[in-house]
Amino acid sequence: MFPLRDHNPSGRRPFVTWLLIAVNVAVFLGYAGLSTDPRALDDFFSTYALIPARLSAGEGFLTLVSSMFLHGGFMHLGGNMLFLWIFGDNLEDKMGHVWFALFYLACGIGAALVQYVASPYSAIPMVGASGAIAGVMGGYLLLFPRAKVDILIIFIVFFRVFPVPAWLMLGLWFALQFLNGLGANLEAGGVAYWAHAGGFAIGLILSVPIFLRLGGFRFWSRTHGHPDHPAADYQFARSNVPKVRRRR
Repeated sequence: MFPLRDHNPSGRRPFVTWLLIAVNVAVFLGYAGLSTDPRALDDFFSTYALIPARLSAGEGFLTLVSSMFLHGGFMHLGGNMLFLWIFGDNLEDKMGHVWFALFYLACGIGAALVQYVASPYSAIPMVGASGAIAGVMGGYLLLFPRAKVDILIIFIVFFRVFPVPAWLMLGLWFALQFLNGLGANLEAGGVAYWAHAGGFAIGLILSVPIFLRLGGFRFWSRTHGHPDHPAADYQFARSNVPKVRRRR
């Protein structure tokens, strides 16, 4: 299940969202060449990735920030940037550029600390912007629970795009992170589920002041959970690719 876009156009240019995407891509390209030298790549991650055991030893605190701009591969980077592209602009629109940048960093650091608490003596490096982006998703859920999000569902050879309300897509995503976190072997590496779930919860909580400034439950009552401006209306056109009928 992949989100493709939302129907919630931004009222201002999301300069910070664009900048964050650009920085993440630039940083990744800056060390991607190390992939041909596993030892050099390990040394790089040992220095700049978040390693819980280092924090427990009282060192490496700057990696709470640096790890947010590192990724394990093109798919990891691409997936995170897609989520940021879809959900970041609307939160930046409501928060303003500076506050959104601070919000993003706070969510990323908070998410990393949640993962640290879950496994404080792990020696496995943690990288990725997904904790911060999960915070963006949590804020989006609070402000626009019924905004339409187009998701691509792939099941073996079946695939189709469905518009669903944000609360369904984001709520399901959070539930999966939380449940997977309960069953994850934290010493074996893999997906940092607690960073995802923690970042999401932190982002939702940090978005409460914006929610109250907009009117709180009166904002929901006025908008019915939808964007407070006309939603984008996308039309799915039929393909012009010719089809050959099967013989009976």
